[in-house]
Amino acid sequence: MIRLLRPLTRAVTYTRWLHLLVGGLVVLAAATVHGVESAAARDWLVITLLPIPLVAAAALVPAMRRAEGLQARLMLFPGAHAPEARAGDEGDAPGISVAPSASWRDRGRTAVWLVVRLQLGWGLGVASVQLIGYALALLGTTDESPDGDGLLLPRPGPAAWNALLLPLPLISLSVLVVVAGGLAAAAARGLLGPSPTERLAALEERTEQLLERNRIARELHDSIGHALTVAVVQAGAARAAADADFTDRALEAIEETGRDALEDLERVLRVLREDAEPAHRRPTLAAADRLLESARTVGATVDAAVSGPVDDLPGPVSREGYRMLQEALTNVLRHAGPVPVRVRVAVADSLLTIDVRNALPRQAAPTGRGGSGLRGIRERAVLLGGRASTGPADGEWRVHAELPLR
Repeated sequence: MIRLLRPLTRAVTYTRWLHLLVGGLVVLAAATVHGVESAAARDWLVITLLPIPLVAAAALVPAMRRAEGLQARLMLFPGAHAPEARAGDEGDAPGISVAPSASWRDRGRTAVWLVVRLQLGWGLGVASVQLIGYALALLGTTDESPDGDGLLLPRPGPAAWNALLLPLPLISLSVLVVVAGGLAAAAARGLLGPSPTERLAALEERTEQLLERNRIARELHDSIGHALTVAVVQAGAARAAADADFTDRALEAIEETGRDALEDLERVLRVLREDAEPAHRRPTLAAADRLLESARTVGATVDAAVSGPVDDLPGPVSREGYRMLQEALTNVLRHAGPVPVRVRVAVADSLLTIDVRNALPRQAAPTGRGGSGLRGIRERAVLLGGRASTGPADGEWRVHAELPLR
């Protein structure tokens, strides 16, 4: 019993009722113009159908879809029942669009919605008046004769037991309001919901957001991870060496690496704050010497060779190549320490090749799958139409990437 009465305790039931009644006022206005007192049954049929072409024509205005969408969100899905906020109360709805009509299909769906709201609201309004009037008649609060009260249901006699019938019209009205509100909500989801074009645009926007978040996460991982790895290795080496000159050099390297990391962090934060920043401000392979020198200051022996027109690389390729080289060197320092590293960067035959090799660490044999950093290298390569591999090769740990320049 409580479950059956639960819809009557929700505000959404009454806001939907009001929304439909307001939509049915158009028919009432047509009835007023025609003349209600002298209207016969056939006239009422004409009055009911007369506003349909008018509301259908109103749907041709693109802004009408936005107006109806906003009303539907506020009145049919208020509060916790809103498509964006509810958690399954009303089923999985696609939501209500508040964009203007962008096609004739949208205009047609809006026209159908306006007609549905008009007829459903008018029918609910007539039923509400009849049932409320019948309830008042059962209570004996009206002195009008049965012939002039306008009630379609037969009016009971003046017997005292008529009050016992009072729950019947009230229950009927409650059920009718709940059912009509549910039908209106279902119709709104189907007719005012996003069109396939809007869904595709929203999906593309969501995909772009996810790709941007993923890129920012990789930027932070590569830049900050590299700086922290260098700082940790330098600090540990300085403590183990117990040499004042070495400690000074280590602190200087930590300071420089930290300063670079702060610049990268500030740049990423500007992106998160949606400040416009040109992509060319991101580091490129032209600054690869900075990475190599950073690895050398930690104690690693870096055998590096750069060949080809690295400075003329396309911006996206050069920027992503810098991050891939940075992550490869960070991976060496993090897992193998200051060991000899062989770095080869070559540009030839419309292809950028990055190859980083180092001795395998003794304590554990890598699996070849790597963590998020190595996975990020492979993801960057795939996004640029290239390929990358990471793992043991010929007794060494190898990171190899090939990026097409076109």
